[in-house]
Amino acid sequence: MGHTSDAGEKILRAAHSLFDQRGYSALGLAEICRAAGVPRGSFHYFFASKEALALSVLDAHWAAQRRVWLRLLGTGAEPLPRLRALFEATGVPQRDGRPDRGTVAGCMFANLAVETGEQTEAVRQRLREIFEAQVGMVESVVSEARRRGEVSVSDPREAARSVMAQLEGRVLFAKLYDDAARLGPLWVNCLALLGARCPQASGAGDLVPAVPV
Repeated sequence: MGHTSDAGEKILRAAHSLFDQRGYSALGLAEICRAAGVPRGSFHYFFASKEALALSVLDAHWAAQRRVWLRLLGTGAEPLPRLRALFEATGVPQRDGRPDRGTVAGCMFANLAVETGEQTEAVRQRLREIFEAQVGMVESVVSEARRRGEVSVSDPREAARSVMAQLEGRVLFAKLYDDAARLGPLWVNCLALLGARCPQASGAGDLVPAVPV
């Protein structure tokens, strides 16, 4: 197999699927290459290590997720409905993906953060950067809602952290209990965290796309 082939992309796709399903520690390079359908010897031409592969998987996953976040949060709609649309889109793969997987998937970022927290500093740092980027995107919406007098928080950045903690926590509960219904109280809790002035302003509008988690 020539190095100009698509072996690198095959390895990346296989690793993405395997990390999502089984985590990081349990997987060896031989299994990843076998799933990708490429010789084991091809691996190090494309990736310096399993850790480097994990970083590439995280980057690819975040790039796909970020595109959807920008689409949902960057519309001309009012801020609170935009934020709710993000939450609803996050719940779609948790509900709709269960028949194929047999279980609620949870968030790959959070799953890897818990699993690799003490194993690889490089992965932990990349996850920090991704979560900070997510917080920043939520913060911009919260700040807009604050300027409009729709929420009463004094620190939009910390409020955005609380919102993200609520989102990740609810997704974690959905995975732990294998029950996507655990996401149900998410939006009401978010409005409470933000001190929303008009909780009824919670409609998300049109059908929203699924957010990769």
